[in-house]
Amino acid sequence: MQPGQKGAIAEAAIALAATRLGLPVLRPIAEGGRYDLVPRLLRVQCKWAVRKGAVISAALSTSRLTPTRGYVRTCYSETEIDAVGLYCAEFDRCYLIPIEVVTGRSCIHLRLAAARNNQELGVHWAADYEFAGAVAQLGERRHGMAEARGSSPLSSIV
Repeated sequence: MQPGQKGAIAEAAIALAATRLGLPVLRPIAEGGRYDLVPRLLRVQCKWAVRKGAVISAALSTSRLTPTRGYVRTCYSETEIDAVGLYCAEFDRCYLIPIEVVTGRSCIHLRLAAARNNQELGVHWAADYEFAGAVAQLGERRHGMAEARGSSPLSSIV
């Protein structure tokens, strides 16, 4: 038996055992990663983002029509998701925002450059949420380790 065949059998057996225990089993879309099954679950709601001047903006609320209450708008909470992933096609870049930053919000704005009035309080800098760095910081917070430092300004990281 070839090593690849052995690996496939092992994956199938482990997935079957987990499924029998009632655990959800998820697999990566692409092969070749360093893992075969998802080691931990991160619930990410993916959203399309657009650039508006010096800001990347994305809608976060959902809206549905109900027969009795009309349109109902809802925002995401930490009981539903762990983070929001944004994709900005203009830059072909992804951003990951922890749920603590977006809970209860109907939209998010990530700044690419300083505001004309130089406001910094409450500003979310796009660079602080670029995917690779944001994933590392989110993982540190989820596991209770010290948070990464070095963002500017520090208050922009929750």
